[in-house]
Amino acid sequence: MISESSSFVKGMVLGGLFCVFVTLLGHNKMGHGTKAHHHEHHHIQAPNKEDVSNLSEGERMELSHSIRVYCIILVKPKDLGNWAAVKETWSKHCDKAEFYSSESVKVFDSVVLNTNDMWVMVRNAYKLAYERYKDEYNWFFLAHPTTFAVIENLKYFLLKKDPSQPFYIGHTVKSGELEYVDGDGGIVLSIESLKRLSKIFEDPDKCPEQGGLIWKLSEDKQLAVCLKYTGVLAENAEDSEGKDVFNTKSVGSLIKEAMANHPQQVVEGCCSDMAITFNGLAPNHMHVMMYGVYRLRAYGHNFKDALVFLPPAGSDND
Repeated sequence: MISESSSFVKGMVLGGLFCVFVTLLGHNKMGHGTKAHHHEHHHIQAPNKEDVSNLSEGERMELSHSIRVYCIILVKPKDLGNWAAVKETWSKHCDKAEFYSSESVKVFDSVVLNTNDMWVMVRNAYKLAYERYKDEYNWFFLAHPTTFAVIENLKYFLLKKDPSQPFYIGHTVKSGELEYVDGDGGIVLSIESLKRLSKIFEDPDKCPEQGGLIWKLSEDKQLAVCLKYTGVLAENAEDSEGKDVFNTKSVGSLIKEAMANHPQQVVEGCCSDMAITFNGLAPNHMHVMMYGVYRLRAYGHNFKDALVFLPPAGSDND
């Protein structure tokens, strides 16, 4: 169940503030805040509380069942700890989640891609996902094994987005003239965008499988280049207050920045109440996040959410 109240982040952040503060005392480098910067890219927002409450019960039920998210997690053997943590935690909340690995690993099942090149991994994972699941899922979420995602909040964000339209969503960054979604925060493609991407993959001049020998783009930039040829542009995801919901940093890093930049408003200055992702988490932090997001409850407090996103059939999620 998702929360439309500020209690979501307040409970999570304040509950873990002490241990996070202690672990961060030795670090001094300050980063950028989570507030969206005013680049020239598109900004799209989550629906507000009134948008959902005004829907009929039938419309709410239809919407909650119509958003189907397939999760792609890219892994390598060095990621075994995080791989196990993601498998045991948030990935259970996807309608289906699969791990795409650079090589075969005995301890876990995965879709083996037989390459160490991150762009080739991304490219082949998207190709396979489209070929196998284009008729089953309408949203495709790609993440790294250091990312923690709140899938219910992702579904809430996507409520009024039409997957038959070309969406390419996440935390956007501008590099020269190129605007792209930073892979550290997770990347969301609608089925229409994935359809277009699968076609442009067949054009090696516009979307080469291998980067240049001298100058090579990162995989998230290369993805943006290929999508741009299809008319799909990066869009920055924000909540109704304009705060980023896809975060490329951990909760701890964002708290540290908030303590430095907004000491009187640490919680409000840290993160969106409807945050979808955080990145840079160690395996044990994944489990702490799972506890704070899904298990810790204030007795007698009812969020009264207008929508409920039911887990996939047979899921053992929290």
